[in-house]
Amino acid sequence: MSDPETHRFGALPSATGGLTRLAYARTQAAGVDTDPLLKKAGITQEQIDDPGARLNVRDQIRFLNLAADALKDDLLGFHLAAPAELREIGLLYYVSASSETLGQALQQAARYSTIVNEGVALKYGNGDVGIIFNYVGVSRHLDRHQIEFFMTTTVRICRQLTGQRVTPTRVRLTHRRDTISPEFAEFFGDDVQFGAAVDEVVFAPTIRLLPVVSADPYLNQLLLTYCEEALARRPANLGSFRSVVENVIVPLLPHGKAQAAEIARKLGVSQRTLARRLTVEGATFSEVLDTLKSYLAQRYLADDTLSISQIAWLLGYQEVSAFTHAFKRWTGKTPREMRSRTAA
Repeated sequence: MSDPETHRFGALPSATGGLTRLAYARTQAAGVDTDPLLKKAGITQEQIDDPGARLNVRDQIRFLNLAADALKDDLLGFHLAAPAELREIGLLYYVSASSETLGQALQQAARYSTIVNEGVALKYGNGDVGIIFNYVGVSRHLDRHQIEFFMTTTVRICRQLTGQRVTPTRVRLTHRRDTISPEFAEFFGDDVQFGAAVDEVVFAPTIRLLPVVSADPYLNQLLLTYCEEALARRPANLGSFRSVVENVIVPLLPHGKAQAAEIARKLGVSQRTLARRLTVEGATFSEVLDTLKSYLAQRYLADDTLSISQIAWLLGYQEVSAFTHAFKRWTGKTPREMRSRTAA
């Protein structure tokens, strides 16, 4: 049976998929053969051609990584967000654009974010005026371009809604970059930190009361009623416990604190519960940790701005020799051999 709310307002906009299609269009315009990229990402041409088709978050992240490599654009997410038509975001944009103030707009966007995107939940900071991006059911370490797109889009929305050049007081991203590009710094301001413990964009408290130039209280109330009904019907998306564990592990690695006892404490469960819930998903803590380190090591090695000793530290190894031994066990090659092979 069809949902009466769908007939009333139209199908919910597909947040997960729109970014993939933007990246696809960019690669097509650059003359890149997109068929191999789609195949590797597990996405069909039919899904790309259907603007209403919802894509898996992991597939979107994978395609963005592949597209960025093919385009040799290390800031693909940022570059895609800069010219994007904000109204294509759909429901969340119109809820925000009809709000009375910018603080209210951000708060409402955060509350209803899970309606249109199952992979990233937004949290509005009550103390600071800002948005925290929490990954749900997908491992944060897989991504870089999607989160930078979301951050850039958030700032652009703030500027469009108020007609002012609103600039964050701080931006924090959990993935690592050795340097900050001038265009990134010009857009986001001076206080940008990578390798942080949280993904967040924070603004000065004074922006909370900035009026939204397109405020429409009647439309806003109508949309809020719809969103509350949709939110009540939406099942809780718990995702995999493994991805939750991975998201806690990554920021603890450089500090050598990625131990089962510490992860369990961070998650508010006992070590026995941690082990049991991973076992249900066919994994052990040591396997999750080992696989995660292997993936991160290979990704870090592709970044030639990071030295081997820096990579060892990022993964929690006190000695380069210990890292080299582990990497050879994972891949059959030393880190230097792998880096030479990648650069060739």
